[in-house]
Order: sequence, then C-alpha cells, then structure tokens
Amino acid sequence: MTSMGKTRRMMSVGLIGAALALTLAAPARAGETPTAAAGWQLTPTGTDARFRGLAPVDRRTAWAAGSKGTVLRTTDGGRSWRNVSPAGAGDLEFRDVEAFDARRAVVLAIGEGEASRVLRTEDGGATWTESFRNADARAFYDCMTFFDHRHGLALSDPVDGKYRILSTRDGGRSWEVLPSSGMPDALPGEAGFAASGQCLVSAGPRDVWLATGGGATARVLHSADRGVTWTATDTPIPAGDPARGVFGLAFRDRTHGIAVGGDYRKDQPSPSAGAVSTDGGRTWNPSATPPPAYRSGVAWLPHGKAAALAVGPTGTDLTTDGGRTWRTVDTGSYDTVDCTPDGSCWASGEKGRIARLATKD
Repeated sequence: MTSMGKTRRMMSVGLIGAALALTLAAPARAGETPTAAAGWQLTPTGTDARFRGLAPVDRRTAWAAGSKGTVLRTTDGGRSWRNVSPAGAGDLEFRDVEAFDARRAVVLAIGEGEASRVLRTEDGGATWTESFRNADARAFYDCMTFFDHRHGLALSDPVDGKYRILSTRDGGRSWEVLPSSGMPDALPGEAGFAASGQCLVSAGPRDVWLATGGGATARVLHSADRGVTWTATDTPIPAGDPARGVFGLAFRDRTHGIAVGGDYRKDQPSPSAGAVSTDGGRTWNPSATPPPAYRSGVAWLPHGKAAALAVGPTGTDLTTDGGRTWRTVDTGSYDTVDCTPDGSCWASGEKGRIARLATKD
C-alpha cells in the first residue's frame, strides 16, 4: 500500500471510529455532544443567521450561506469565521453554496422572480459578481450542484408543468436554461424543497438526481447526461401534502443513494423518513428503521461504504448499514450536513449554528 493509501485508510478508520463511538452514546441534550470522545462541536460564528447552505472543502476550509444574505468562510477548521457576505445582499435568502476551494465559491439565492439569483466569488468573498438573475416570475430556484469546477446545474420548481434546469459550463460565470423536452411532466402540486441545498445532487462527471415533494408521491428524478434527459421514480417517503416529500439526497457513487425527508411541520409525524437505492435511483426501498422524525440533510461519511449521517431540526441520526437502519445520536438542530474527502464532517442550521464532527485525539 502506498503512503497516500495508508493516509487515506487512517482517515477512514478515524472517522468511522468516531461515528461508531456516537452509536454507543445516549442522545445528548440539544447542542451538546453525546460523548467526550466524539460528536458535533459548535463553532463560533457571531451571527444568528440560519445556514441551510454548506460547502466544506477540507478539514480547514468551509463556506456557509444563509438568511439575511449572509455568507461565512473559515480557513482554520472553524475556530474562526469571516463574514464575506456580498454587499447589498441583506434581503436575499441564500439556500445553497458550492465551493471549489478557499477562494472560489458560488451561492444561490431563492425566491420568486428576481429574488432567485446566483453570485460568484474568485477572491475568497472579498468581491462578488452576479452571474444570473431570474427574469421569469413563474420560476423559483431551489438548489444547485456541480460535477466539477466547470460544469454545474441549478433547479427551479416547475414552469409550464416541467422542472426547469439551469446549466453552467464555466464554473458559474454564465448560465443557460436547458431545453425541457427531456424532462418528465411534474405532478400536480409537485416542487423541490430549498431546505438543505440537497434537492439536486450529483456523483461523478454526468449523473445527477432531483428530489421532489408536494405531489401525490415523493419522487426522485435521475439524469445520466448532465440534466438533458431525465427519468422519474417513486419513493416510499410520504407525500400528498405541500409540506411532505424528499428533502435531501446523497449518492456516494452513481449507484448507492440515500433519501431523507418527511413532513417539516413540527406538529406532524414523519413516518418512513428514509429510503435507500442500490441501482442509481431506479428503485427505492424504505429504511427498515428510518430516522424517527423529519430530516432535511444527509451525507455519506468519506471513504466508507455504509456509514452516513442525517440531520434535521430535532437531531442527528447515524446509519452504519447504508441507510437501512438509523439511530439518533444527537438532539441538536441542524438543517444540512456534508463531509469532505479528507475526512471531516460539518453541519449547519438555525441561529448561526455551524458544527464540526470532533474526535478525541
């Protein structure tokens, strides 16, 4: 085994060990880590914004985007955060951010008509350039994903009965609406959820998946050609109401995926809040033991094949069998979660909460 292979193996063992340590602990009170050895460690952000957009790059660098036009960046592993919000963006609601490194990132603002915008920075947030402003009052953009540093997509709720896909080939500097001829018809009342930046996710150079809710069934749509043509599949996650459906997706490769969701209303139960696919999203099976409540974000732990984390306003759940069974390991509130190739996991949510999965050295 090469030295690089050994390093990656050590990272994998360390992070999976941390996750397994979480399973041995009783759920903690809100905001507390469940053990002294491992758990979510809150970082000081100095803001009360709600961060539904999260883009960690590595152990030291991460970006977060949220309410009141707020964008934060850390380059020291979360010990400090710098406010790099775009000037004059206080009225925008950022719900997604995609970052390439410590200097380059793209953020998505949601809303009807011109409230939906895309901004890009190439200097660590010192300056921002608006690269897209939605001019169609019928469109409402929810989330975005990038296949690499150049190619990316953004998702709008249905326009004229079909989801609208925005595409970039230059890292977010310019965008174009893709033809809708390869998109299946949307169900009545169906839409995407701008809850965690995970209603549109990709794996590899061409595969992308789209999560839906609000219709008679909660569906996942898949494209193998960067959003040109799509197929739709029903999931077992309950829908049939504007507040129910699939809120977050994660694919660790083009075959293995996890879907989470439920009903985001606090007074409503969320049975069957998790589902698993082992064939690239062509079929979905319900989790045998799903998360106990609504979950909006999900992420595979890096380098492993079976461990993942799901988060929501009432807690964090861990699976070690690929999403088939889940156990709650923390009761703090988070909206989204993401992990980096070098072995760090981050979560963010309401009241300025951004945390790292900490391990005992």
